[in-house]
Amino acid sequence: MKFKMMMCKEATRLMSKQLDTSLTFQEKLSLKLHLAMCHACTQCNRQFRLLHQTGRHFEITLDKQASTPPHKDGDET
Repeated sequence: MKFKMMMCKEATRLMSKQLDTSLTFQEKLSLKLHLAMCHACTQCNRQFRLLHQTGRHFEITLDKQASTPPHKDGDET
């Protein structure tokens, strides 16, 4: 089996994909090897994960607010 070094564009695509779905074994391995050698993509992957976590936190916060009845003046809760 011949191994070809992944380009940053493909690594970026896989970084994004892994946030939404599982990668194949080959995709995981290729991405891991690329990240081991590419500092820029490692930083990009950290930023993608941070943005994803922040978005999920924001979504959860909005869902909680939507399910909580509004507070009325004079309520003692």
